[in-house]
Amino acid sequence: MSGIYLVSIIFLGISWLVSMRLKSKFSAYSQVPLQNGMSGKEIAEQMLHDNGIYDVKVISVEGQLTDHYNPMDKTVNLSQDVYYGQHVSAAAVAAHECGHAVQHAQAYNWLMLRSRLVPLVQFSSNIVQWVLLAGVLMVNAFPQLLIAGIVLFAATTIFALITLPVEFDASKRALVWLQQTRITAGQTHEKAKDALHWAAMTYVVAALASVATLLQYVFILMGNRDRED
Repeated sequence: MSGIYLVSIIFLGISWLVSMRLKSKFSAYSQVPLQNGMSGKEIAEQMLHDNGIYDVKVISVEGQLTDHYNPMDKTVNLSQDVYYGQHVSAAAVAAHECGHAVQHAQAYNWLMLRSRLVPLVQFSSNIVQWVLLAGVLMVNAFPQLLIAGIVLFAATTIFALITLPVEFDASKRALVWLQQTRITAGQTHEKAKDALHWAAMTYVVAALASVATLLQYVFILMGNRDRED
């Protein structure tokens, strides 16, 4: 059990470092204005329209780095700094979230698969930690409980892994469009690319942490079986 805590602490530290780096990058690139003076809202709307999408709304939401695309109500939700911002960070984030809207409109396979897993992951996330804890404590008397916990946690791990191609593809679509439209060019485009790179790293760390934790629980189960043999 101590190994699981150690892995969690290590990845929490890595996640914190990546998150701080991401915030630092976005803060720095928020000081780099776009030559055309477009806001994140205007950029998002133009990217949607350029891709033939007219049934998605671009709205402003509270918070920092709370930007996301909601496929349920077809809204691109931009934090206020991105929504009103006329800088490289706003352009990168707005275009990235619209990348998800384009994926949805084109029925991008990885996004469709991730969407189908959402109900299962929501159910699993509500109970998995309790099932795993009980499973570890009762591994000798009732190993089936730990197996159930591993299966539930595996669902969240698969979800985290599937999220990676979804996020990388959205960033790729965003950067191609930003370059084609010359909204970002030269150094500003490199800065937009760097910002999205660090945003993607947060998902990479989360996926690796999930895989490492899952393996720890599998090792506990296998170790118990070896003792029984």
